[in-house]
This record gives sequence, C-alpha cells and structure tokens, in this order.
Amino acid sequence: MYVKCARHPKIETNLRCGKCDRPICPKCTIQTPVGARCPECAKLNRLPTFKVSRLDYVKAIAVGVALAAGLGIGWGKAFSHMDGFSFLGILIAAFVIGELMARAINKKRSKGLQISAGVCVGICYGTAVAFGLPVTLFNLLSLAAGIVIAAGLFR
Repeated sequence: MYVKCARHPKIETNLRCGKCDRPICPKCTIQTPVGARCPECAKLNRLPTFKVSRLDYVKAIAVGVALAAGLGIGWGKAFSHMDGFSFLGILIAAFVIGELMARAINKKRSKGLQISAGVCVGICYGTAVAFGLPVTLFNLLSLAAGIVIAAGLFR
C-alpha cells in the first residue's frame, strides 16, 4: 500500500524513515550508515573540531603573530651563532607557531587556519631577515618546508 510522502504530497511512496517511521520519497531520502532517514532525523552536523568561530581565528592569529615576531627577532639575532644551521630556526619556529596556535583554539582545524599559520611563519622569516638573517636559497627552501609543517598541523 502506497502512501503520500510527508514532504512531497504529490509523490506516492512505500519507503519510511528508519527512525520516525514518516513516509519519505526518493527525493528527500538521506542514506545514513543505519539506513534511510528523513531530512529531519538525518541532521548531519559538522564535528566541533571543524567549527571555527571568528573569535578562534582572532585568538590563533594573535598567538601566531606574537610568536612569529618574537621567534623571528631571536632567530635573526642568533644567526651569527648558528654556524650554518640557520635553516633549523625556521623549521623549529614553524612547529612552535603551529602547535601553539592550535593549542590556543583547542586543536580546531580549517583551511583558513592553515593559511594563517603559513602567513605567520612567513612573518617570522621576514622578521628574522630584518634582524640580520641573510636571504639564501637554502633558507627559502626551509621557509617553504616550515610553511608546510605549520599548515599541516591544521589538516
């Protein structure tokens, strides 16, 4: 016996929601791991990890910029004492910036946070250059690797 769909009264159906037993047609059926559901019962919500508010962005960027400035100044001034290992400075700074940004917002993730972390690593490198770090090909390659490290913490 066919009944009318609860959302589309002109369509007859024999299918019912597996949770509320409401008649549903193929147009409004949502397949879930536990069977067919109506749109009301299948409310698919995003995980809290991926719900990033504006305040979260502000916190993450504030932490990232502050760390970038501080680490960049330290790295630029310590360059002369690093004896050829200056490239490690950006890799370490990238990890520290990314990790502390993530901790400031409870390890949330988004594409925007990936971009923010990469920009903060770039700010760190620019600050280090302003304080005495030479621009070399190896340092630029390390910068690219550092951006990948920092952004990877928000995937």
